[in-house]
Amino acid sequence: MPLAVCATPIGNLEDVTLRVLAELREADLVLAEDTRHTRGLLERHGISARLLSLHEHNEAGRVTELLPRLAAGERIALVSDAGMPGVSDPGARLVRAALDAGVDVTVLPGPSAVETALVASGLAGGRHAFVGFLPRKVGELDALWRELAEWPGPVVAFESPQRLVASLRSLAAFDAERQVAVCRELTKRYEQVVRGTASELAGRFATAPKGEITLVLGAGEREPDAAAARGAVEELVAAGTPRRVAAEVVARLTGTGRNALYRATL
Repeated sequence: MPLAVCATPIGNLEDVTLRVLAELREADLVLAEDTRHTRGLLERHGISARLLSLHEHNEAGRVTELLPRLAAGERIALVSDAGMPGVSDPGARLVRAALDAGVDVTVLPGPSAVETALVASGLAGGRHAFVGFLPRKVGELDALWRELAEWPGPVVAFESPQRLVASLRSLAAFDAERQVAVCRELTKRYEQVVRGTASELAGRFATAPKGEITLVLGAGEREPDAAAARGAVEELVAAGTPRRVAAEVVARLTGTGRNALYRATL
């Protein structure tokens, strides 16, 4: 297998799979987000491997360098500091380029902060969404809360400890009663899962905590804004859209009843 994408522990070094360990032992080269971090994992399991960095600042250049080696049959393993490469971590560009070049790519699954936090939160059930790292800009964060207001399942996100306080306050201002779990240092010695409403957790985390943070938001329960939905139908009708078509489009976008919208705007 020329390129093996290997999931690594999200905290506890014992969580690595036997299959990943075997691949790291056999690889001609191990690509690591931080070679110092990965060397600790390898040493813990008695593995000696040739390491090369691949991170967000050098991935584009590395792709050009590595594709000929993969095409020649060199066995290369790709890891990130924690979890699955290519998911909020470097690696996706290399995987796409390898696939486009006809190189075999195999994914070796393993620990995931998303699924771990989702189950630990007590909010799991049915479908869920993962949105990666929360936006840094206030306007983009507000837009995300609006987008997720009626999402019918839990939502998982990553956040830095330095921005957690502001993000929780922003969510509490938008929907104070939304259920939230702050999952900190998952699988590590000081693992902590704090559950409550957005308002409660905004008060609980008044200062930035330490460690890796994964947030889980409960399913959205906001009712559609009926007045805004009616206004949208009326605007479309004024612009020349047939009323039934306008009602159907707005109903689909807002979750409002189509027939109720049509009758309310007659």
